[in-house]
Amino acid sequence: MVDQMTDLDRVFQALADPGRRLMVERLSRGSASVSELAKPLAMSLAAVLQHVQVLEASGLIRSQKVGRTRTCSIDPVALRSAESWLSERRSLWERRLDRLGDYLADASDSPSRGSDQNHGWLPEEK
Repeated sequence: MVDQMTDLDRVFQALADPGRRLMVERLSRGSASVSELAKPLAMSLAAVLQHVQVLEASGLIRSQKVGRTRTCSIDPVALRSAESWLSERRSLWERRLDRLGDYLADASDSPSRGSDQNHGWLPEEK
């Protein structure tokens, strides 16, 4: 088993928490201090700092400290990697569903072999 978590795993783990998602949403509008990130959250400043550390470790945000103020900003590279992964999965499923739709359309267009045949999908009526 792999002990190291991949970058993508870290991004999804970081985004799994609703408070961290709220922080990322706030930072998508521009940089903010940790205290600004903490305002809408019902948690201590120390807890917010722990969440900021998780977001930094995942690569989703960067922070810098000037004096007593730590300012955070979003790092779009990690978000792009997650978006790319999701986009690839979506494309794969869209192609599969398109093929299924084509198959079902072809099956409904083909002539029936008899109206009393149920192709084994339903129990026989007597």
